[in-house]
Amino acid sequence: MTWWLKVEKGIIDFHTHAFPDELAPRAMKKLLEEAPGVQAFLDGKISSLVESMDRNGISKSVICCIATTPEQFIPILNWCKKAQTERLIMFPSIHPADNKFKERLGAIKAEGFKGVKMHPYYQDFRLDEDRMLAIYEELIRNDLMLVVHTGFDIAFPNDDRADSHKILKITEMFPQLKFVATHLGAWQQWDEVEKVLAGRHIYMETSWSLECISPEQARRIILKHPPDCVLFGTDSPWTDQGKSIELLKNLKLPAELEKRILGENAKALLHH
Repeated sequence: MTWWLKVEKGIIDFHTHAFPDELAPRAMKKLLEEAPGVQAFLDGKISSLVESMDRNGISKSVICCIATTPEQFIPILNWCKKAQTERLIMFPSIHPADNKFKERLGAIKAEGFKGVKMHPYYQDFRLDEDRMLAIYEELIRNDLMLVVHTGFDIAFPNDDRADSHKILKITEMFPQLKFVATHLGAWQQWDEVEKVLAGRHIYMETSWSLECISPEQARRIILKHPPDCVLFGTDSPWTDQGKSIELLKNLKLPAELEKRILGENAKALLHH
């Protein structure tokens, strides 16, 4: 048993990935080939994620899906319906090129899901392009949150399609949108995050950021940000959940803030 299990309960990991058992080996192989140097800490199966959660005192995980084509919506939705449990909170995905997006988001809402995941690189869009605006409006209408990859992506050339300025633009255009920026605001763009986003009422989660950023800068960004807007995330299986908890604890944040980040903020946002 790791040492923090004695003092922590109710940790919620707001950003994980898993695949159907029959697809996991192929999906993991493909993703690893696309991102040289990236390590997988799990095999991409739900059973392995749950084992990791048990090992590290994590009570719930949000599993983020990505539809890389419009045709993947139905298979992903059906898998999410089967996979969702009290501990596994499934976020299906819609593709920005899907002209049935209103119907799709209605179906996601009708099934009781809390939100969707989108990825500007794997789905080839920019956060502020015109076709996305109607999607944001429909997300608001259905009271669905949006977890979206923000910043650069290790598997793609650097491109400002999801940078801090676009995040700020969209969240100001759509103040009712529950927009969750991943990777502590924008991956590998933390100087910009510190200047542009930190301190604004925009949700951000910590996945695969504490492994890359200096502890001093991570602490500055988090302490500058509204205390109810920071969520704990790992991006498992691409990071080790236990190590991510340890890195957060090593920031020596105020105890009440750390508690909020590890679970209370997510619980309030998810109504879990």
